[in-house]
Amino acid sequence: MRPDNQIIGAVQDKGSNVVPSPLLEKVREFIRASKAESTLRGYQSDWRHFLEWCRIHDICPLPAQPETVASYIAECAGHLKTGSIQRRLNAIAEAHKAVGLESPTSAGMVRNTLKGIKRTIGTAAVQKAPTLTDDVRAMVEATDAGLIGARDRAIILLGFAGAFRRSELVGLHVGDCTFSRDGLTIALRRSKTDQDGAGRKIGIPYGSNPDTCPVRVLQSWMEQSVITDGSLFRSLNRHGQVQLGRLSGIDVARIVKKLTERAGLDASKYAGHSLRAGHATTATIAGASERSIMNQTGHRSVQMVRRYIRDANLFRENSGGKLGL
Repeated sequence: MRPDNQIIGAVQDKGSNVVPSPLLEKVREFIRASKAESTLRGYQSDWRHFLEWCRIHDICPLPAQPETVASYIAECAGHLKTGSIQRRLNAIAEAHKAVGLESPTSAGMVRNTLKGIKRTIGTAAVQKAPTLTDDVRAMVEATDAGLIGARDRAIILLGFAGAFRRSELVGLHVGDCTFSRDGLTIALRRSKTDQDGAGRKIGIPYGSNPDTCPVRVLQSWMEQSVITDGSLFRSLNRHGQVQLGRLSGIDVARIVKKLTERAGLDASKYAGHSLRAGHATTATIAGASERSIMNQTGHRSVQMVRRYIRDANLFRENSGGKLGL
């Protein structure tokens, strides 16, 4: 099994003369299932880039020497952020582990090179701006008429009220939604921090304004689209007809950018994650507790959610305002 077209799922061929082939294929399936599909795609893309770099420089990629990997990431530092460089190192490590080889990424030379890169170009991630309540209202007002507007409003309001990741939004099914007098209960079957599929329930209360109530707007989308089962959010063809295929996370990002631009905001500062970040930031400004925010966002680490809290409190709890200037 060639490492350039399948990183995860490779099992040493030397075991094939002992283990029956059908059982070995089952092992491969479970190994592939140990990683999210998006993670696998990212690894494969990064591994192909490393293969091409090695081909250009006439260097053996597997097994790769620490000197090779250190030189590779040093060149990458000229055009990639540290997070992307770390992901490429992860791909190289996975490719070696997949065929039973020791990863060169753990060598001192590679670790020290990465440390120097971080000290030189920094590690700060570029964060997208959060959509606050007024922003969301303006985005809702900027939606189209007809089915596409009904769908986009439901995505924006549900994403904001539920603090959903874009992958979680597009992964929802009709059967995951239960409406009651209290609001909407969503059974989130799987998420970025729940790859084992333990699942959790998220409550979406009714809003005071019918036009921006996430529960009523979602009901309207389901009624107008006549979707009774399967994927909740789907694409529409050029005639405005609902298709079978679900939307992708990229589609959610495009919808957010489209509506922020129409609302008069700088669309380059916003993305699909802005809805989730906006929930945490707005809830903090309104006085919500860390625990209640984490219950909605699903954050396992309080340090992660505190990034939003710090941003929200930059001017609310600022000692500079107590100086009498």
